[in-house]
Amino acid sequence: MGILPKGLSSVLAKAPTDVVILSSLRTPITRSYKGHLKDAYPEELLSVVLRATLDKVPELNPSNIDDVAVGVVLSELGGSKAARMAMNHVGFDSSSTSLYTVNRACSSSLQAIASIAASIRTEAIDVGIGAGMESMTRNYGSRAIPTSYWPALKESPVKDARDCVMPMGLTSENVASRYGVSREDQDAFAVKSHQLAAQARAEGRFKEEIVPVTTQYQEVDKQGAKVGEAQTVTVTEDDGIRPTASMEGMAKLKPAFKADGTSTAGNSSQVSDGAAATLLMRRSTATALGLGDRIIGKFVAANTVGCKPDEMGIGPAVAIPKLLGQLGLENKDVDRWEINEAFASQAIYCLRELGLEEAWKDGKVNPDGGAIALGHPLGATGARMVSTLLHGLGRTGGEVGVVSMCVGTGMGMAGVFVREYLPSACLPTCSACSASRQTTYREPQIATQAEIDILFDPLLGTHVERSFRSQR
Repeated sequence: MGILPKGLSSVLAKAPTDVVILSSLRTPITRSYKGHLKDAYPEELLSVVLRATLDKVPELNPSNIDDVAVGVVLSELGGSKAARMAMNHVGFDSSSTSLYTVNRACSSSLQAIASIAASIRTEAIDVGIGAGMESMTRNYGSRAIPTSYWPALKESPVKDARDCVMPMGLTSENVASRYGVSREDQDAFAVKSHQLAAQARAEGRFKEEIVPVTTQYQEVDKQGAKVGEAQTVTVTEDDGIRPTASMEGMAKLKPAFKADGTSTAGNSSQVSDGAAATLLMRRSTATALGLGDRIIGKFVAANTVGCKPDEMGIGPAVAIPKLLGQLGLENKDVDRWEINEAFASQAIYCLRELGLEEAWKDGKVNPDGGAIALGHPLGATGARMVSTLLHGLGRTGGEVGVVSMCVGTGMGMAGVFVREYLPSACLPTCSACSASRQTTYREPQIATQAEIDILFDPLLGTHVERSFRSQR
């Protein structure tokens, strides 16, 4: 206990003490102030994904869930009271399930997942949920910069102290100018993010991870005046994706943070609203509860590192190598990367520094788009990315995935996850047994027939064809 696996075979090996994942879901991510979730409360969105988590694994008695950690950045009082109310509201047992909130800025819900995993790993709890929620429509008034704090810090002789409240857009400009990321490259990256996300949405790739939200929506005009009466709407898709994004359109946008800068509203992540949740437990607990066939993956490890606050966007380029080194993994061992696109400038820098430019071109990095197209609801982003990662690996038969993001005030966080599949023997509930419904995916690797392994994916309800990884 407490010892990280070392090497690919150890990372992929299964043990009773593993922290496994049974569900990873999210709401649609919509544009703040304009999208159909703009009038929803963050705890309302949280309640939807928490209820959906219980419904996803109906065999699990809610009283077995020991603890819930919720990442949130902007909510009043850290969101703890409203989140606890939302949890109790949707059917959790208040006498057996506790809750707390986590604020590590953009990585808050990845930290929530990691914290729950740590509690399971140390046997403090058996079952928990790592979640995240954010309504930037309701709570982004100060743009995530404190309005009242110790005056001595404003005049601190330590630059890194003063820089902790530097607007994020200026940190993006610093990365672009210091590391030679051009405006053209940033715009091209942003266009690609929208194109990939638009294709993923059109092909229905997000449907398995998204939980529809029924809420109130009030249309307003450009001046903010109400138009008609509030309506009840059911939101099923992300709405920040622009299928028609083009280099010509991006070039027309003015710099958003600095008169002579290169970061614009088009090549930066969107201000967004949304929530996400991931259900974790010890593998032995899943077995004891008869939930072994519900396992879709496992949490391997996560870490957080520091970097200079005025270039916080480089965080993933520092966090990822450290974590892979701790696990004895190399880039080639990773099947899919989800690296948050806070700004195109820092995302491009990180790809270059990590040696992942070819992986990005080959569709292994953010293959369904990233935050520039999908949005970045601060407290929910990490858990959203985990959901997208696990569902994406399931479609391609991949196993090892990495989630990483930069963190305001100068940090980077990364997490390694493994996607798991059931043995190929049909289950009584197997929805893939009908030839008309069976879908087979092949991992894009060269493999002989003897190396092919047919496995059942309980999350997608299909069989997945992939090559053995132990030979790599």
